[in-house]
Amino acid sequence: MDFLTKNIDQTAVELKTDLSQGLSDVEAQERLKRNGPNRLKKAPKKTILFLFLEQLKDWLIYVLFAAVLITIYLGAFMDAAIISVVILINAFLGVYQQRKAENAVEALQKISSPKSYVRRGGKLKEINSRQLVVGDVVVLETGRMVGADLRLVESVNLQIEEAALTGESEASEKDAALIIKETNAPLGDRKNMAFMSTTVTAGRGTGIVTATGMETEIGKIAGIIQSEPDEKTPLGQRLDQLGKTLGLAAVAVCGLLFVLSWFQGRDIAEMFLISVSLAVASIPEGLAAIVAVVLSVGVTMMSKNNAIIKKLPAVETLGSVNIICTDKTGTLTQNKMTVEKFWTFDELFQFVSEADLGETAQLFVKGMILASDATLEKGESTGDPTEIALLKLGDDLNIDRAQLAKETLRVAENAFDSARKMMSVLIKNGNELSVFAKGAVGNILEKSTKILKDGTAVPLNDMLRSEIRKVAEEMSDEALRTLALAYREVATVPSRTEMEQDLILVGIAGMIDSPRDEAKPAIEKARNAGITTLMITGDHAHTAFAIGKELGIAVSENEVITGKELDEIGEDQLIESIGNYRIFARVSPEHKVKIIRALKGGGNIVSMTGDGVNDAPSLNAADIGVAMGITGTDVAKSAADMILTDDNFSTIVKAVEHGRNIYQNIRKAVIFLLSCNFGEVISMVVALLIGWPAPLLATQLLWINLITDSLPAIALGMDPGDSDVMNERPRPSRESFFSHGGTLQVVLGGLLIGAITVFGYWYGFYEFGFSPMDQDIPDEVLKNARTLAFLILVFAQLFYSLALRHRTKSFFTIGIFSNRYLIGALVLGVVLQLLVLFVPFLQVAFKLHFPDAKGWLTACGLGLVPLVFSEVHKLFKRILR
Repeated sequence: MDFLTKNIDQTAVELKTDLSQGLSDVEAQERLKRNGPNRLKKAPKKTILFLFLEQLKDWLIYVLFAAVLITIYLGAFMDAAIISVVILINAFLGVYQQRKAENAVEALQKISSPKSYVRRGGKLKEINSRQLVVGDVVVLETGRMVGADLRLVESVNLQIEEAALTGESEASEKDAALIIKETNAPLGDRKNMAFMSTTVTAGRGTGIVTATGMETEIGKIAGIIQSEPDEKTPLGQRLDQLGKTLGLAAVAVCGLLFVLSWFQGRDIAEMFLISVSLAVASIPEGLAAIVAVVLSVGVTMMSKNNAIIKKLPAVETLGSVNIICTDKTGTLTQNKMTVEKFWTFDELFQFVSEADLGETAQLFVKGMILASDATLEKGESTGDPTEIALLKLGDDLNIDRAQLAKETLRVAENAFDSARKMMSVLIKNGNELSVFAKGAVGNILEKSTKILKDGTAVPLNDMLRSEIRKVAEEMSDEALRTLALAYREVATVPSRTEMEQDLILVGIAGMIDSPRDEAKPAIEKARNAGITTLMITGDHAHTAFAIGKELGIAVSENEVITGKELDEIGEDQLIESIGNYRIFARVSPEHKVKIIRALKGGGNIVSMTGDGVNDAPSLNAADIGVAMGITGTDVAKSAADMILTDDNFSTIVKAVEHGRNIYQNIRKAVIFLLSCNFGEVISMVVALLIGWPAPLLATQLLWINLITDSLPAIALGMDPGDSDVMNERPRPSRESFFSHGGTLQVVLGGLLIGAITVFGYWYGFYEFGFSPMDQDIPDEVLKNARTLAFLILVFAQLFYSLALRHRTKSFFTIGIFSNRYLIGALVLGVVLQLLVLFVPFLQVAFKLHFPDAKGWLTACGLGLVPLVFSEVHKLFKRILR
């Protein structure tokens, strides 16, 4: 139906809704069941078969397929079967990991979906936009994303940005009273409609839902709907590049080995398989999958701790953050405003009752209630915390707000904006018209020419202005947020500009938003982690410093700078001097961007919090944009990298800690895989160069690559957080995986694993009285030597994973069983290894020999060498530190 051509009453009748009451909860549920949830259809999910086939599209897999065909041609059916099983297991693991990552992202998208204010059963409530149904009465306010297509029934200075639909960057002005005659009018000309996924940039309004889901205008546009993009993180890109570099090197080495073996007269088919298997074993192709698992698990864990990560690169960047810029209200404080006192020229009121209120005080409180868009009923509230506090003040003073609402009618209004720092309403009471304006004391004072004194409007002079400013400063010194009210009576409806001229100042309210109990310890924790906390707020310098000093952000007023002072500083000068400041007061959204650019210009990695429409530029400018989940607008949430579901500063610090630990876990997995792969290459290359038989067969190498490497690597990626990670300095954003001794760990670990494998291989010949250089070595002797090499390599890699849990701490200190996943991986690895040896069929398939007691002792003893060596090395590091 073309509701743009119908008037408001016709629309309400056709959609069977009541404008004042909205739909009942029962009716809304019935419509939701009938029409389905209000969401856009996504592209069909990839099938398991499709994902499985995608896992096989890899040049390394193609090489393994070639190996299968060649082994079948040569009659080595057992080898062909084992290689095929390895290919299938790798593919199934890849499918599982990819599906798990997709499910994690979907879960987070559900958590972070937009909310809408609706009128249901006469009550205003906030619901998930997916629950909107046709006929719902939706309330729009600045910063809200429109949840469905609406026929507007009320609009007050309403402007909506519709670039997603019309391509116009400028916001469209809306008028609910209009009736459009053309049913096919362009979307940009439909001034009485609001559309799904557009954003309210100014004013407020109300509308009836006319279409939901795929029936909306945006739902009709093909190709516009995509789920959160699956982006390759910078970390993933670096790992891919690392894998390719190592892969090329490994293939080159294996190619040389194959050529060398050919000249040495070895069996060409066997050496081809060994070379291919060594190439596959040398390349950490499991890195990308392991990173996907670690990130998805980490992000899910962070969401349970009130931090929703929207963009995966944010997880990496979090570990490098060294500056956290945070708003005061709601983040460092409880966002529960309480009016501590209010001042009129007649008296300073504190903890008063209705009997104490004179005419001026009555006017002040009623004016604050009338100039409010918040709601407060039976303890449940919606709207700005400041306005809610003023409504509560009225209740505490026994002012009947319901009666006041019946007696008055809001005729017009000037909505609040950050530039004017005030809002005004035109109220009709009987035949009288009055303007009430509330806002920052300085801004109200500029618009006022008189002050109410003993019920009489007295002209404002410099002495009175000075006294008013002194009152405001005294309140600010007590960490009170100040808000002024002015009014004037008018004969006719004035223009928007005229509404805020020649005002009469009535009084000033002083409100407190107490600091959160957990904010101060979180700031101290961030400081110990090398992270500086900066407060950026629109409050007065006195108020901001009082809170900042209490929280430990600043110690001197010299560390406070205002937006006005920022305007006087050049860009280059600000970059040089910005490190001297900890609190930025009375700043505008433009100042926030300037501050962030200056901080980044000094080489800092900056996190920035925001909640309003105008915060979007600063959230985009920061390395990590953090939006408030409770008070934040949909625009801010859309621009952010991370959303706090509890609007709590301590959650940001926890998120940084999570980010650091996730990066460290990925680093552990990388170091472990490279150490193991290097050890395998060393053992094979050394033995073949000497002229010995190959110490490991293709099937054995593939088994090690699948079981011994992958399981512990994934488990290391899920290591519990290190409690000391927040005592370290922030990680430089371009820091290599191999910093802090990472390269030495890979080289020494790989050399040690390779050396003991070669020694164990030699010992397997020696205990039977043979040398690897002998001719006509019996098959059982060769099997024994390879079995020892196989067992030593497996045990060494499994045990070595314990040593990599921390760079300096012993795994005993960390707790042997603190990572249950790793213990499970080790136990499973050992059990599977024993199965290969104890099950006759598998023993034959892998060409193994059941070791004697000496063999088991040798394998276990040598397998512990890399772990023991690493623990001793860490002990010396702790002693010398």
